[in-house]
Amino acid sequence: MAVTIQKLIAWKQQKRPIVSLTAWDYPIAQILDEGGKIDIILVGDSLAMVALGHQTTLPVTLDEMIHHAAAVRRGVKQALVVCDLPFLTYQESVSQAIHSAGRVLKETGCAAVKLEGGHPAIAETVAKLTAFGIPVMGHVGLTPQSVHRLGYKQQGKTFDEAQRILDEATALYSAGVFAIVLEHIPSDLAAIITAKIPIPTIGIGAGVNCDGQVLVTADILGLTEKHPPFAKSYVNLREIITRAVGDFATEVRSREFPK
Repeated sequence: MAVTIQKLIAWKQQKRPIVSLTAWDYPIAQILDEGGKIDIILVGDSLAMVALGHQTTLPVTLDEMIHHAAAVRRGVKQALVVCDLPFLTYQESVSQAIHSAGRVLKETGCAAVKLEGGHPAIAETVAKLTAFGIPVMGHVGLTPQSVHRLGYKQQGKTFDEAQRILDEATALYSAGVFAIVLEHIPSDLAAIITAKIPIPTIGIGAGVNCDGQVLVTADILGLTEKHPPFAKSYVNLREIITRAVGDFATEVRSREFPK
């Protein structure tokens, strides 16, 4: 059975942990979706770094996100597919955000979009999007599109920072988001937010008390040269692929392949 937004909200009430990973192309998406192990597949703008070779998420364009999200969606039958709106495709105006989000839903088949931040202007934008029937996932804490202002350090460690993040999460819930990503914040703050709002919280570097967890798939597969301190590699595909490529090259040069 396909995952729906209504199921995700029900799973929070049932205390059933929600599992999420990222995807950037058809074969990765197809593998993630097999067997129904993954509930949410996020086409994250992290693909700017893991698939396109950029140093941050900022350079990726809306057209590139749509291209990758459409490929991912073609590989998925069960999971809920959510696509990030990239930097400067929703911040200029509400009408820009509606146009960008509408393009994503129309051209990719994704079920929802994700926006970073929860200050009043973003909350207002979210409220307009949801009023037009566009499902939105929120994202607070460490927001990579603000890397030049925040860096990649943990957010919410002081009382004022924690209060701001709590206020942003509450505002996003009031604006109509169906779930919120909590990135790189203290676990006790994530626990407070999770207890306060009746929609799922999806943690990434936010401790065990969130309603679900998400990681970048390239990190868990060991494809990235260096992953964040809160991520975990379950296999070193980089090493396996390097060995396979080397074996192939050796056999070609020694004329062992083909036979």
